[in-house]
Amino acid sequence: MQTDQAAADIRQYPTEAFIEALRQRFATDHEVDVVLTRKMQNRAKRQEGYTPVTLDQLVDGVSKLIASKVQGEFSIDKPRWLSGGASMLQMAFQLNWQGESGTEDRHTTPMVLRMSPMEPVVETSFLREAEIVKFVADNDIMPVAKSYWIDEDGSHLPFPAIVYGFVTGVAKPSKIPSTQVTGVGLNFGPELRTKLAPQVIEQIAKLHAFDASAINLPGFDPVTVGSNDSVVREINWWHRVWEEDRGEDEPLIQIAANWLRRNAPPLDHASIVHNDMRSGNFLFDEDKAEITAWLDWELVSIGDRHQDLGWLTGPQFGHFAEDGKTFLASGLMPTDELLAAYEKATGLPVDPVRMRYYDVMNAWKAAIIVMGTGYRVANGSKSHQDVVVAWLSAIGYLLLGSLKQKLTEAMA
Repeated sequence: MQTDQAAADIRQYPTEAFIEALRQRFATDHEVDVVLTRKMQNRAKRQEGYTPVTLDQLVDGVSKLIASKVQGEFSIDKPRWLSGGASMLQMAFQLNWQGESGTEDRHTTPMVLRMSPMEPVVETSFLREAEIVKFVADNDIMPVAKSYWIDEDGSHLPFPAIVYGFVTGVAKPSKIPSTQVTGVGLNFGPELRTKLAPQVIEQIAKLHAFDASAINLPGFDPVTVGSNDSVVREINWWHRVWEEDRGEDEPLIQIAANWLRRNAPPLDHASIVHNDMRSGNFLFDEDKAEITAWLDWELVSIGDRHQDLGWLTGPQFGHFAEDGKTFLASGLMPTDELLAAYEKATGLPVDPVRMRYYDVMNAWKAAIIVMGTGYRVANGSKSHQDVVVAWLSAIGYLLLGSLKQKLTEAMA
């Protein structure tokens, strides 16, 4: 029988047999399988800890990436580190070029490189992200940054990366002091939230109301309304991540996984699901009080809208209003008012049973990310954000407590 130490070693030094066994055990979307398999294969090869990446390395790598995608001469000007982005390394720069064909008048386009560290706290597909962001932009669904190019497997840069157009705006008000992680209890203030809340509802409603069942993109497996196959594939995705990354066993994770599989609801409507839809993940023009772009699409999937709604209205992203009694979902408006406005805008019902189900799934995923991948990344010194990741690992048992509560409520 395998010891705990042997189990820990096999995750830190995975063999091809171990990787293949997990692939067979947890059948998921093709592109997710590709990304997770590559993660484990790279972990087996890269046993050293995180090595700092210099700005010069990023400039050199993004130059090679762009050279493989565009015609004509170009130059990268004014490269600089960009804060934010959570677990991603970010570089802002200006591209002096003649367009992708090399035939346009020379002009300058501000851009942003987002590159994964050796191992991020969420291993995701830049292919899926780029495809959906382009789809959302092309169909005028909601404001997003323009997606230019991806280095899906780190062929040109040290690690996988994506290049976006630069969008102006702020994620939180400059006039309201905040020491918290962006999005956690974010306070917009009475005047600003009154102007932002209707935009948030309108734009999320447009995203979710769009019939995503017919979307045909290489990074996404088909989904079928009336079936729960896509829900089960997502459960397998995150259960596989847990088995790849965990440092120790945790029975509650398995209990929750069993319950989620048994109770996986069939889709009643296929939506583009952002999977991190909340305050802090959109930029806005502070003077005009207008949303300029929705950010952080790396977890995007096609599935059930209730998954986004549960996250948007989660207690961690809201706070009480000035009266000290009224809870504001994502710091925007009372939860019941937000959901009522959403129903009116989409014409789609908000099902309390589905909400409870996805509350469990969201809590389960959060615990896996923190206690599984967060632990693995921090323990192996795999990221430039080692302090933040170590802090995340420390709240793992609080997340398990939340998972236990939500599971108990859903089973009542």
